[in-house]
Amino acid sequence: MKNTDSKSKCRFCGSTRLTSVVDLGKSPLCESFLTAEQLSEPESFYKLQAFVCEDCFLVQVEEHVSGEQIFGGDYAYFSSFSDSWLAHCRLFAEQVTQRFKLDASSQVIELASNDGYLLQNFVADGIPALGIEPAENVAKAAIEKGVPTLVKFFGVKTAEELSGEGIQADLLCANNVLAHVPDLNDFVAGIKIALKPTGVATIECPHLMRLFEGNQFDTIYQEHYCYFSIHALKNIFGHHGLEMFDIEELETHGGSLRLYLHHTEDNSHKVTENVHRLHNIEIEKGYDTADAYSSFEERVHATKRNFLEFLIDAKRNNKQVAGYGAPGKGNTLLNYCGVRTDFIDYVVDRNPYKHGKYLPGTHIPIYPPEQLAMTKPDYIVIMPWNLKDEIAAQLDYTKSWGAKLVVAIPELTIL
Repeated sequence: MKNTDSKSKCRFCGSTRLTSVVDLGKSPLCESFLTAEQLSEPESFYKLQAFVCEDCFLVQVEEHVSGEQIFGGDYAYFSSFSDSWLAHCRLFAEQVTQRFKLDASSQVIELASNDGYLLQNFVADGIPALGIEPAENVAKAAIEKGVPTLVKFFGVKTAEELSGEGIQADLLCANNVLAHVPDLNDFVAGIKIALKPTGVATIECPHLMRLFEGNQFDTIYQEHYCYFSIHALKNIFGHHGLEMFDIEELETHGGSLRLYLHHTEDNSHKVTENVHRLHNIEIEKGYDTADAYSSFEERVHATKRNFLEFLIDAKRNNKQVAGYGAPGKGNTLLNYCGVRTDFIDYVVDRNPYKHGKYLPGTHIPIYPPEQLAMTKPDYIVIMPWNLKDEIAAQLDYTKSWGAKLVVAIPELTIL
């Protein structure tokens, strides 16, 4: 781990003591898919480097592009295209409805509610729900499902507007959005305002410890401004008058945390042993020191070498290689490794929004999944490795021509 000449300040505590964790070179925005006409136009690439704050140990990237530019207007990510994710959210809705006794008199609010993938479960049960989603196209999809949705960015201003209208949450959900927030303090301060005095906030976010231990460097991209340890989260929420009273470990997105928060002054929920146990595990592994971050970059370099060696060997043996999925993490991997159509002929994706377009930076074409049966590739690289079991089941039919499935992370594996 090396020092940096970055002039940025930590987006939580304002410290200038930021030290480089990994440098992934330059990369385009990972959800900026290109049309055929755009292939000959100039394309913007941004420095992609993660830093750790040596004062609060928040891991973060520099902000080169504003959240409004990335997430406003049209956005390519729709949550409902993953069956396992929909099942995960349906189970969560059932659990919290029972645990916190939600009913027709309750108010559920979700921040970054996407296409209504979660709130549709509460709506179906007759529990009032409101989504707040900045991307117009995905918000429209939610509204069409019957999920009331405001097209807004969330922060103190939006929270105060809702509170002024008498709208506060008994349950406030924020799934996989905290990392996408450039103004972290404004967002968390807004949660404090948007919660009823006895309200509960649940937040799901990838766990930094799992990112490091699983070598999940491809989840680092411009759209993810921060990467969270429990240690950093306790400080962030505590600073804004919110207490973490329970934590669940999840397998989603390669290893995530589900945090349960209430107002610091609310004594209706006892802090569980999970909070103390999981925080202590991080401390024992040194995530409150610089040492835990020092060896990550070399493991990233080794992954790049192994992935390229596999692709070079496949092409030398005249094998056709395709990719499955066009997620943001796949674009980080491909751009960092310099992989274009010389190694991967095309990728397929279930999202019709991406069909006929090209991956940012690498310009690999995107087709519907049916393309696989038409060309019968020898290898299929699964880009969303966190869904490899679900995708492997979907691709079982490719065994008929002898296709082999491949993941590059945490290490190169031929399934």
